[in-house]
Amino acid sequence: MSKTDVISIRIDKNLKEKAKELGINIKDVVEKALKEEIEKRRREKIKKLAERLSELMKDVTPEEFTRLIKETRYER
Repeated sequence: MSKTDVISIRIDKNLKEKAKELGINIKDVVEKALKEEIEKRRREKIKKLAERLSELMKDVTPEEFTRLIKETRYER
């Protein structure tokens, strides 16, 4: 089982009451939303890194790229 941590947040009282009336588990909703936001930002970060890499490699030909990969493999 993974470790947990306690956090406190303040939400509108009406929002909390409506969630309670509807049987919404706030912890589950917050946890799901946080996981989704983390995944979204992780993907954005990867996309930015890929764009930067693409910019850095714009002058590298496919042949040169292949040659460099092969050289790197032989160095291991």
